[in-house]
Amino acid sequence: MAITYRGERFAGYNKPKRTPGKSKKFAVLAKVGDKIKLIRFGDPNMTIKKDQPARRKSFRARHKCDTNPPSKLTARYWSCKKW
Repeated sequence: MAITYRGERFAGYNKPKRTPGKSKKFAVLAKVGDKIKLIRFGDPNMTIKKDQPARRKSFRARHKCDTNPPSKLTARYWSCKKW
């Protein structure tokens, strides 16, 4: 079930994909109820080192991933989900 939204193809709703050559590292077509939103997140120039426990813990604390869960229509939600 491929979806085309604003000229971009997505595998489906709520499925992040890499976006090479764009301003952000990932993009996702988020859908909550009847709301649909294109969300881009991640710095394309930085590497993700989520296999290092100290970095993972620091990232999740800095973005308040566990204490204040965000809406699915925000970049913070998808960044936390990737980590």
